[in-house]
Amino acid sequence: MSEEGGLSSFWGPVTSPEWCEKNYTHCAYIAEFFNTLSNVPCIILALIGLINALRQRFEKRFSVLHISNIILAIGSMLYHATLQNVQQQGDETPMVWEMLLYIYILYSPDWHYRSTMPTFLFLYGAAFAVIHGIFRFGIGFKIHYAILCLLCIPRMYKYYIHTDDLKAKRLAKLYLATISLGTLFWLADCRFCHEISYWRFNPEGHALWHVLMGFNSYYANTFLMFCRAKQRGWNPKVVYLFGLLPYVKIEKPKTQ
Repeated sequence: MSEEGGLSSFWGPVTSPEWCEKNYTHCAYIAEFFNTLSNVPCIILALIGLINALRQRFEKRFSVLHISNIILAIGSMLYHATLQNVQQQGDETPMVWEMLLYIYILYSPDWHYRSTMPTFLFLYGAAFAVIHGIFRFGIGFKIHYAILCLLCIPRMYKYYIHTDDLKAKRLAKLYLATISLGTLFWLADCRFCHEISYWRFNPEGHALWHVLMGFNSYYANTFLMFCRAKQRGWNPKVVYLFGLLPYVKIEKPKTQ
């Protein structure tokens, strides 16, 4: 939401879509304060996941996945802090790259031609970055992103029904709960922004979306790490950091 009188601040006039938060209310350098800072939990959770993946020597795909979560959160921070079109591309393009990584991790174990999938996904991601940078899709981007998300669901469901561990199943349920609730907040923020602008208190639905999607990514990553460790025979167990945050602990055979 633009400032009254069309005023701009440090980053100049707004050149990208805005969300339901007044601009530059807390800091001259941050356009949407809560939408920017709400990405910090995403970075912290991804760092925790990355440390766990490196410490226990999971496959590199999971380290890359956690790093992609961090890159996406930083891109989102830059976008909401500046509300500039270039930074918007830096937010949206990593969203697609991240989903391509999820598709690779979900489907690669049963893909017989190992080099073709990563090559295709890499070229697809690179082509999208160039095309999206030129044409700057609006609703087309949202539809495209939704399709990529839907492609992951059948495989996630397959992993869920073939998992006997109750704690691991709970991760999948938390994944579903956070994405459902986050989407609800995102839609409400878009649909009812005009009404919300008259409220004395803004619930910051888009910021809540960021926080919930940070947890969503963490739960998804942790569940996939458990499933992959199970496939590799690493005897995975879901344990809790400080009794609150779940992570996967493995015991690799000595030969590995």
